[in-house]
Amino acid sequence: MRGAMAYQAGASAEMRISTDYERRGFPVVQQRWRGKRGEIDLIAQDGDGLVFIEVKQSKTFDRAAAHLTAAQMRRIYASAEEYLGRMPRGSLTKVRFDVALVNGQGETRIIENAFGMD
Repeated sequence: MRGAMAYQAGASAEMRISTDYERRGFPVVQQRWRGKRGEIDLIAQDGDGLVFIEVKQSKTFDRAAAHLTAAQMRRIYASAEEYLGRMPRGSLTKVRFDVALVNGQGETRIIENAFGMD
């Protein structure tokens, strides 16, 4: 039961963030995209570029942000690289990596360019 509730909370958080990006003019082109290297929560179009979005939900914004680990960032980089391999411009596609936080009250905080590739 607990796992199902966590799944539903995560799905709800992703839907809220997806709606926010769409409202701000960034169409979401993929939700929970899964490749061989892992999953990316949301991928949005930014002109001719892409935004890879990791959604974190917890009781507070600080707790949500603390859930993003270095290992997850490496997985997101690898997954983004795999996804870009399908794009016409490949790795030349303009990208950014955002983190979207959702607290226990359903409030959101978007951190654009939260991390980048080294």
